[in-house]
Amino acid sequence: MGMRTKWLGAALLAAGMVGAAQAQTVKVGIIAPFSGPFAHYGTLFKAGAEAYVASQGGKLAGQNIEFVWRDEGGPNPANTRTLAQELVVKDKVDYIGGIVFSPNASAVAPVIQESKTPMVIFNAATSDITTRSDFYIRTSYTLWQVTVPAAQHAAKKGYKRVVTAVSDYAPGIDAETAFKAEFSKLGGQVTESIRMPVRTTDFAPFAQRIKASGAQAVYVFLPGGPPNLGFVKAYQENGLRQAGIEFLGTAETDEFDLQKFGDGALGLTTLFHYSGARDSAANKAFVAAVNKQNKEAVINYATVGAWDGMYVIHKMIEATGGKRDGDKAMAAAKTLKWESPRGPVSIDPNTRHITQNVYLRVVEKGPGGLLINKEVQTFPAQPDHGLAK
Repeated sequence: MGMRTKWLGAALLAAGMVGAAQAQTVKVGIIAPFSGPFAHYGTLFKAGAEAYVASQGGKLAGQNIEFVWRDEGGPNPANTRTLAQELVVKDKVDYIGGIVFSPNASAVAPVIQESKTPMVIFNAATSDITTRSDFYIRTSYTLWQVTVPAAQHAAKKGYKRVVTAVSDYAPGIDAETAFKAEFSKLGGQVTESIRMPVRTTDFAPFAQRIKASGAQAVYVFLPGGPPNLGFVKAYQENGLRQAGIEFLGTAETDEFDLQKFGDGALGLTTLFHYSGARDSAANKAFVAAVNKQNKEAVINYATVGAWDGMYVIHKMIEATGGKRDGDKAMAAAKTLKWESPRGPVSIDPNTRHITQNVYLRVVEKGPGGLLINKEVQTFPAQPDHGLAK
């Protein structure tokens, strides 16, 4: 009897050791701005990613998760490529996520292609990024995706003359091109295409040009952060609203800055894939999970991009049993369909970009007098029109 007990104990110990061996550590490198004027993105990516892992009990598909954080700062493709190389070669990460700026995302393509490291883009929004490597997936949005509905909205309102005002870099050019293509197709005319330097802080001259244009609306794209505040302030102070020029934006009324605008933002219209005020069970669960992990985190498109990005990484880890297998991971990711905090979504197997609803949102006062982006119309299941065209 003693021998039998001893044998059982040894067997159980061996089984436990096998179980422990199976629970390995999966390393996820996250590249984001953690310094400079866009550092809030890094904070929000971190909040969304960590909240997702915590919501799953601290492990994904039974595997321990180790994050390796790297600072892309601002638009700097060469530096970001070096960061990706270090993550793959030195840190030996299994997955990469994050990246805010499109030029930075494009620069990483050779690194992930050669190493077969799946990379989930949490933000960078130029359409053609995912065509540059077979190992890109994107859980944010593209400018074509949110801009085609904006042009459709303008045409439905009967506008014939619209000015576009965009930041002068790849996503801005995408936005300008998309609006012009769709609006022209619907019988409208873009009377002027204004491109503003990415680092400009004085938007008054551009606002004056828009006011003098005779346009009925201005379609705007700016990178998140200080430029949003600057442009909306110029729109307000130069009397564009009073001149009857409707504001049509994308992320300019982002929740990160929304309260800073004050009541002057009431009525501003944007078309975007997410609102923190979305009334759904999935969004309420997401908000609760992020708040539990980080009470200071803002609930916005960057947080949800990271949350859904980690969902995709979770499913890739599940499909590969935690082993490093880029091809198998990508094959699994291409079939994904789920209920996101933003609504029903799926990964398009051809573009490896997220298909999702786009919402017409109007700034209103919500509970407690706080400003919210109220969803008032849905453009369902929008693909990336930039790659679908």
